[in-house]
Parts: sequence; structure tokens; C-alpha cells
Amino acid sequence: MAAIYSLYIINKSGGLIFYKDYGSAGRMDTNDSLRVANLWHSMHAISQQLSPVSGCSGIELLRADTFDLHCFQSLTGTKFFVESEPGIQQMEGLLKHIYELYTDYVLKNPFYEMEMPIRCELFDISLTQATQKDPVALLAR
Repeated sequence: MAAIYSLYIINKSGGLIFYKDYGSAGRMDTNDSLRVANLWHSMHAISQQLSPVSGCSGIELLRADTFDLHCFQSLTGTKFFVESEPGIQQMEGLLKHIYELYTDYVLKNPFYEMEMPIRCELFDISLTQATQKDPVALLAR
């Protein structure tokens, strides 16, 4: 089973609107998660501008020795990125499923204000259910 360490959702302005930690080791405090989100948003924006390929949408995968960062950017500019164990292929299926949950439970919530932190119990429950299932099955979607 693939290990997902954490999930970040960043609004189009670069603000962290959702963070969920799935790993018990190396848990970050709020300030560290905000710094990571801001750093990722900045790297993503810079990579779009510096890319020699025209129409580049930014970094989609960052590989390190101990983890991988997978990113999905929606058409509205909201970024979803997952920190996972190294070597997982085709994480975009899981990221798209998380985006579907976001659109179903957060954006359709009449009490949610755009670009604000996500506080939606149904989204949390559905996200937990989706990540507790075999993530490899979600990857194949």
C-alpha cells in the first residue's frame, strides 16, 4: 500500500487553505506547514516563468531521497499537492479524486467563502475514507 504523508491545498494567491498530516513521524507545526506551502507556491510560479518549454504549467513532481511531492493545479489556480513515499507512479489519479471531493463538498457548500481556509466536516470525512482505501486503486483512476 502506498504511503501518503501529507496533503496541502493552496489557493491561487499562495495561501494555505488546507493541510492534513497522515504520517506520525516528523509532524509539522502550523508555521512550518505554512512555510512549505508558500515555498511550493513560489517554486511552482517561478518554474512556469523560467521553463524553456512554452505553455509550461509548473512543477508536477519533485523527487527527493525520502519523499516525492506530486502537484495538481486546477484551472482556477488552486494547487493540490501530496507528499508521499518515493517512487509512486501516476499519483495524478489520486490528486484528481481529491479535487473532485473538493468541488463536491467544499465549493458546493453555501457557507464556504472562496480562498478561505477549508472547514468542512463532510470534506474531511470523505478525504479520510478516500485515503484509507487502497491508494493504488485510486491511482489507476
